[in-house]
Amino acid sequence: MIHAAPGRKELFAALALLAAFAIWTGLVQCVDVRPVGLNGTDVGFSTFNVWFHELTGVHMRIYAVTDWLGLVPIAVCLCFGALGAAQLARRKSPLRVDADLLLLGAYYILVVFGYLVFEMVPINYRPVPIDGMMEASYPSSTTLLVLSVMPTLKYQVDRRVKSPALRSAAAVFVAVFSALIVLGRLVAGVHWATDIVGAALLAAGLFMTYRSAVAFADRRRAKPDTEG
Repeated sequence: MIHAAPGRKELFAALALLAAFAIWTGLVQCVDVRPVGLNGTDVGFSTFNVWFHELTGVHMRIYAVTDWLGLVPIAVCLCFGALGAAQLARRKSPLRVDADLLLLGAYYILVVFGYLVFEMVPINYRPVPIDGMMEASYPSSTTLLVLSVMPTLKYQVDRRVKSPALRSAAAVFVAVFSALIVLGRLVAGVHWATDIVGAALLAAGLFMTYRSAVAFADRRRAKPDTEG
């Protein structure tokens, strides 16, 4: 039986998810587009989005809570950054820092870049003003942040921690926290439902890209040992 080389499965999944995100983004801009947004701005899938927005209403307290909880993935990024910095200080060379940590830093930068692109080129605007201002809404930035960063916590714990109990605790925490944030952003009413879907697809695609890169790095590192 022929097995796919490490990293290829993740790479194919990443490409499929990123393609799905690109298609979804295109559909958001051309399917059932009507000027039903803030100040008459266009919204794709308008019938569904307006129905869902009216169903949930607007809950600014939930919005505020999920915004503050967005500090958790930022703290995760800082913790891994500190781990990488500690390895750099101890090993005296960036080339001797664990490859998965170097790739993790590049991955976090990629996530920020993805966020900035859609801030500069708005696909649509939030259904309600935030502090009296119109803000870009697609994809949901908080959802993107949480679903991009929190899986890396579980992934790194699985790679670095031997205790099954700690691994299970990390998995439960990441799953529950991520689900609460996604549901919170959905019912808060500060995004269109399609914004959440777009963020989830982009985050999943980016995360699988990271996993693929780590798998290829692991394979490259193991190759000399195998040949030796």
